[in-house]
Amino acid sequence: MPCSPISTTLVSKCTIFPSQKSSLADLKLSVSDLPMLSCHYIQKGCLFTRPLIPFSDLISFLKRSLSITLTHFPPLSGRLFTDSNGYIYITCNDAGVDFAHANASHLRILDVLGFIDVPDQVKEFFLFDGIVSFEGHFRPIMAVQVTELADGVFIGCSVNHAVTDGTSFWNFFNTFAEVSRGVRRIARTPDFRRESVLISSAVLKLPAGGPKVTFDADAPLRERIFSFSRESILKLKAKANIQTWEINGGIDVVELMGKQKNDPLRMSNGKITPLSHQKKAEISSFQALCALLWRGVTRARKLSASKTTTFRMAVNCRLRLEPKLEPLYFGNAIQSIPTYASAGDVLCRGLRWCAEQLNKNVQAHDETMVRMYVEDWERDPRCFPLGNFDGAMLTMGSSPRFPMFDNDFGWGGPVAVRSGRANKFDGKISAFPGREGGGTVDMEVLLAPETMDGLESDPEFMQYVSLY
Repeated sequence: MPCSPISTTLVSKCTIFPSQKSSLADLKLSVSDLPMLSCHYIQKGCLFTRPLIPFSDLISFLKRSLSITLTHFPPLSGRLFTDSNGYIYITCNDAGVDFAHANASHLRILDVLGFIDVPDQVKEFFLFDGIVSFEGHFRPIMAVQVTELADGVFIGCSVNHAVTDGTSFWNFFNTFAEVSRGVRRIARTPDFRRESVLISSAVLKLPAGGPKVTFDADAPLRERIFSFSRESILKLKAKANIQTWEINGGIDVVELMGKQKNDPLRMSNGKITPLSHQKKAEISSFQALCALLWRGVTRARKLSASKTTTFRMAVNCRLRLEPKLEPLYFGNAIQSIPTYASAGDVLCRGLRWCAEQLNKNVQAHDETMVRMYVEDWERDPRCFPLGNFDGAMLTMGSSPRFPMFDNDFGWGGPVAVRSGRANKFDGKISAFPGREGGGTVDMEVLLAPETMDGLESDPEFMQYVSLY
């Protein structure tokens, strides 16, 4: 990696406690929380320009803000415990979170942003490297590291994945920034109720010593951020929504961008009528981007046409249940949807076809499907297997809808979002909003080196990538 070999150094470390004691009762882990016990802690953070105050003052300021923020999020300063029946809970016992000040003043912001691949030293901006979420039984549920750069600062959070998903993680991070700006009444109060179908009587039996990650965390990988402008995404979305109309026995290709207007149509008595009464939902920008990646990575992997490929997407279940969960329900409320297709179909049947397969699975994941997933897990309680087990899998995480850039701690918003080493394997993709906003998207892509080389030379894929 073209970056300075000097390591980040730890300056200080302490425990931060909530500024007020918690009165929240123990929270039982749900059927969406429990499978994450075998996953690493989430590691995400934001890169900022350096504020015009001494760094020691900044550290003291952030410690105070974190202490206040923790009073709104009691589970984050608690611990996991397992009762005599095997049920696992979060006890909100105010045990505190880790806080570290680190120095990487040999690095500048451009050193973090300026290379094609993400520099390895970014992974040193996070605590709890390689820690599995089960260890929340005897480690803090969260750790914050503030890293000093020559002209910037990185605020990185490591949070137990059995306690939070991306929605809950970014709600905490946004609130931390809000409190730091001096806001007295937070805008987005988390909901800690445990009253839905996700709370189960099934017991997850774990091996002695706890579960382990299901992928090789030391496998050689390349990690790159691919940026997509609003204009590129609109072009891609238009291509994915191209529809064939049959007019007077001939075929005409038009672009249909209106919702649920993507049916083949037939001209009859001078009027255009649908060939089928079944309406198809419009393919979203994000589904079109996922289809582009599915095709590009499948081509780069040089798989046989008969090889089954898998594209796995996480969906938020908060609004898919009846009654709906609160949008700020705290915990995991996600399910993973796999879409299967042969490599031959992925490459030969076109972008629209691939996007349609993803679209159909997302549309079909309604309340009935959410409950089916819950019942399936209850029949066979198990941890979630992460990895690329057959060489033909992709796993999409995070979301460009998460408010990652809504994090002004008092001296301006982030210049970038980055993640640590956690839960990374060949085929792992994370979607971030672009810094410019307006529908721009960044894709953090992890691939085997030879696969990344192939993707970078793929003209269909690279024509949509912003080279800046």
